[in-house]
Amino acid sequence: MHINFVIVLRSRREIEQLRKANAIVAEVFQELKRIIAPGVSTQELDRLAEAVILARGGIPAFKGYRNFPATLCVSINEEVVHGIPGPRKLKEGDLVSIDVGVNLNGYFGDAAITFPVGEVDPEAKRLLEVTEKALYLGIEKARAGNRLYDISHAIQTWVESHGFSVVRDFVGHGIGTNLHEDPQIPNFGLPHQGPKIESGMVFALEPMVNEGTYKVKVLSDGWTVVTADGKRSAHFEHSIAITDGEAEILSRLP
Repeated sequence: MHINFVIVLRSRREIEQLRKANAIVAEVFQELKRIIAPGVSTQELDRLAEAVILARGGIPAFKGYRNFPATLCVSINEEVVHGIPGPRKLKEGDLVSIDVGVNLNGYFGDAAITFPVGEVDPEAKRLLEVTEKALYLGIEKARAGNRLYDISHAIQTWVESHGFSVVRDFVGHGIGTNLHEDPQIPNFGLPHQGPKIESGMVFALEPMVNEGTYKVKVLSDGWTVVTADGKRSAHFEHSIAITDGEAEILSRLP
């Protein structure tokens, strides 16, 4: 199967704009990290994030996107992605995945982190470590001259070697003047396949890793994605730009 992508190469000036949008994303995570604790509601996280984004001159990228009702996606335990914030309170031992998107002057930033709430069990820690490492192994493959699915293959191989599975129904993506752009970047695939990576490409890489099956389903709210077997999931994401042939992490926390 041959897939035709239209991948936009961004200028240095555009990448600078994307850096600024992603700097706000990183700042949101710094602020959220300070208040994540048992007893805090997902709505409180959402309000704080929105306040930080607006104070920096940004617009929440997710709010209103395809009618999504909130600033953050907040997904707990077996929830994979797209959880809607509300009155639910975090509990000791939860895993909470938070996805943040920012629109700053028409340029987008996007990242995700799964946080442990208080003390978590050893298997939860292992899930977090493997998923975060998968993201960085994918980023290492994001360099000029490699193929797109070299990223996918590196993520899948690492995750599966630790007995976990990668979600297949949701994928990473290009990002720039739209939140989601070509190409789609699955977290599974064969190496040496797909378009050649070039300087100026900007990607949001985001391994979503499940304890059990890779299969997922969407709840009746039309948004929240959960694991089909009820086991836990983790999600880490960075926006990166290929500059001078190498991956630069735009959404890195300082």
